[in-house]
Amino acid sequence: MRAVEGVAGRVVALDLGEVRCGVAISDSTASIARPLEVVPEGELVGYLGNLFGSEDICEVVVGVPRTLGGEVGHQAERALRRLEELRGEFPGVKFVEWDERLTTRLATSGVRIRGRKKKRGPVDDLAAAHMLQEYLQVRGSA
Repeated sequence: MRAVEGVAGRVVALDLGEVRCGVAISDSTASIARPLEVVPEGELVGYLGNLFGSEDICEVVVGVPRTLGGEVGHQAERALRRLEELRGEFPGVKFVEWDERLTTRLATSGVRIRGRKKKRGPVDDLAAAHMLQEYLQVRGSA
């Protein structure tokens, strides 16, 4: 089913980067997040199109990395521009902006806590899962 605003289903989170994007997805009850994949940035639109075609997606949460003071810096501006591009590519999809500061740091520290000295490869999907879990918890308590 194509992702449609207002339809119950899974929630996807995107940790946008200049080179790659982390993708996480919720379970069917939209209460538990899990890392899904790390996608090259240039392949994101095609990847999302395929994902929307194969999963019941009700919304997409896009991380905007604000500064520690809450301001919109260079990275946040870039993420907001990309968010608008995605909204243009998928006009029927509900995209939600989410403050995702420190999610990559949390993902990296989580890897270390589990006893691994160095994560092989990027942690962008883990960062997206941290962000999505936080979003789902806030959304569920509203």
